[in-house]
Amino acid sequence: MQHLTVDHKTTYRYSKAVRFGEHRLMFRPRDSHDLRLLDARLTINPAAEVRWLHDVFGNSVAVASFTEPADELYLQSVIVIERYPLTAPEFAIEPFARTLPFSYPAREVPDLGRTIERHYSDPQRMVTEWARRFLNAEGLTDTEDFLIAVTGAIKSEFRYEERHEPGVQSPVETLSRNAGTCRDYALFMMEAVRSVGLATRFVSGYLYDPSIDGTQSEIHGAGATHAWVQVYLPGAGWIEFDPTNGTYGGHNLVPIAVAREPAQAIPVSGTYDGQSEDFLEMSVEVSVRAVQILKATA
Repeated sequence: MQHLTVDHKTTYRYSKAVRFGEHRLMFRPRDSHDLRLLDARLTINPAAEVRWLHDVFGNSVAVASFTEPADELYLQSVIVIERYPLTAPEFAIEPFARTLPFSYPAREVPDLGRTIERHYSDPQRMVTEWARRFLNAEGLTDTEDFLIAVTGAIKSEFRYEERHEPGVQSPVETLSRNAGTCRDYALFMMEAVRSVGLATRFVSGYLYDPSIDGTQSEIHGAGATHAWVQVYLPGAGWIEFDPTNGTYGGHNLVPIAVAREPAQAIPVSGTYDGQSEDFLEMSVEVSVRAVQILKATA
């Protein structure tokens, strides 16, 4: 079990006061058997009216509505969680799904829907052929071994980059460049494993780097929002894979939003009424730290 606190600050600055449209904020995780939300605080300046909803994926979304113009928009989310990651995950996969290829049960296919389908063009089959490197050409392939190999290969073969502009590279572009951000890696892995018929989801959230608390580590992607992948395995459910760091099982990961594709899991999205040149800059600060929770005794 991990106790973590996440402090996420986002600031937008403008050359003059502008009016803000609605902003959708995805900062708050859902309670589950592997994550318990202990505290959550949301600060918005200028003041806003906030309503909450669950989107089509069940993610918790805050919708902020503004009345006063301002030359700066400041958003701060602070959450404290208990996280129960699968530090050494046991892939309790149903026997029929332990090797590739396999077919999902007919009762699950309608719900998995488009998470199995390819979403991006691959006319020269570059992504498909890259993924096939990890299949056994002489017979069946162990499902667990395949996913671990794909996750590790992305980390070892690609060059990690930081990019603050919105959007993602296409999987073909990521493969051609052998480089990308965590969200590019996640999207590439999704399309790679979809090419062999596996259902995947995009995950947006945070990454805890133990080095911030004095423990040696070699983690990429901390200090900002992070992205990774969930793969659905019958019997095991949705299992987390982080291709940026070559890890799996959810250790050091704080999931906030899951979606079919990256554009559906943007942490902050909204509009303002003004000219494009009115926008000056955006800054994002994310701190994820381990905390000690003292239990009350009778």
